[in-house]
Order: sequence, then C-alpha cells, then structure tokens
Amino acid sequence: MKKLILMFGLVLSAAFGYAQAYKTVKIDSLVSVSLPAVYTEKDTLGQQTFSAPASFGFIVVTRIPNATNNTPLKKEKDLKNVFKNYVKDVAQVGNGTILNERDTTVGALKGHLFTLRTDDGNGNTQFRKFLFLYTQDVSYTFQYFYDDIRADFIKADVKNYYSSIKVSPDLQRNDQYLATSSDSGSGLFGISQIALYGGGVVVILIIIFVTVRRKRNVVSI
Repeated sequence: MKKLILMFGLVLSAAFGYAQAYKTVKIDSLVSVSLPAVYTEKDTLGQQTFSAPASFGFIVVTRIPNATNNTPLKKEKDLKNVFKNYVKDVAQVGNGTILNERDTTVGALKGHLFTLRTDDGNGNTQFRKFLFLYTQDVSYTFQYFYDDIRADFIKADVKNYYSSIKVSPDLQRNDQYLATSSDSGSGLFGISQIALYGGGVVVILIIIFVTVRRKRNVVSI
C-alpha cells in the first residue's frame, strides 16, 4: 500500500513537473541545453553550475575552464584516456559502481555517457546519469540524479534532457584532439596534462556531489 501511495505521488509530481515550462539556457556562447524555467545558476571562480529540480529527479550542469596551459590532445585514443580517467575519478569520489558506459556524439563532438550507482548505507539506491564533454578549453558535465524508486519513470525525461544539448558548429572534433584521421602511433598522454586535467575533474566532481546533496530535499516526495 505504501508503495502504491508513493508511486501515485510520483505520477502526480510528474504532472506538475511537465506543466512547468522548459527553456533553452546558454551554458556559454557554444553550448546550450533545455532546463526547467526555475533553475539556479552559480559562478565560483569562473566555474559555472546550473541546477534545477526535474520531473523525477534533479539536474546539474557544470562548466569548468581547463587550465590555460592545458596540453592539446593529439589523437582519439588520448580523448578516450580522458574519458577513462574521468569515469575512474567519478567512481572514487562518488564511492559507487559505474553502469552502462558508452561513447556518444553531440554535434561534431565525442562525449561519454555512463551511470553511477550509489547506496546511502540505509538500503536506498541512487543513480547519477552523466554525459561528459571535453574540449581543449572547457569541460562540460550534464547530470541527471534520481532515486531507485523513480527508475521506471525517468526514461522520457532523461531522453528529452540529453537530446536538448546543442553545440555550436564552431566546435569541431579538432577542438578535442588534433588528429581527426585514423589513429596511429602511441598517442602518449603527457604527465603534465594528466595533472592539469585531473585537478579540474576533482573540482567538477566536488561541485556536482555537494550540489546534489544539498538539493536532495527538493526531489524527495
């Protein structure tokens, strides 16, 4: 009975959620996404965070400039190493399990999709769906956070959210790595770049997890 009441509450919440208008929000001059009309924007030392309650969860978008002396990636395999290291850091900082990891494309850019599954220690399971976009100058993270009880309801909401992400034609694959033809050679990933990029990742993850933790009461029913 309790579960039925909770599910009814979710459906009712969704009805109100879809009633609110979504609007296109410019993350910067090159990237935009649709967010609920009521959202919060913060700028911390040049690192932007956009957050808003969604129909069945919570949305967080982060934009963080990479170091000005960031070494350019040379090949696609170097970009894959960036994705690999990012996912590893998410798993460690979030203290959870990675699910459904795969590459995707957004405009001309390669992105990386995956889900982090965590447990709060009281038998409650949470999920964080990530889409990570890396460019030479800026890294973008799009996240959709939801509880296990909402898992059967979020598909359409998540699809609409991620499909609304638009990137300018000015952003091309060579803004991610220099070689756009078939990879060859070792594609070494420099130590200096790992250090510079890794520091940015930690900042992104701290912002994401702190923001979601503070807003959990917003998505609770």
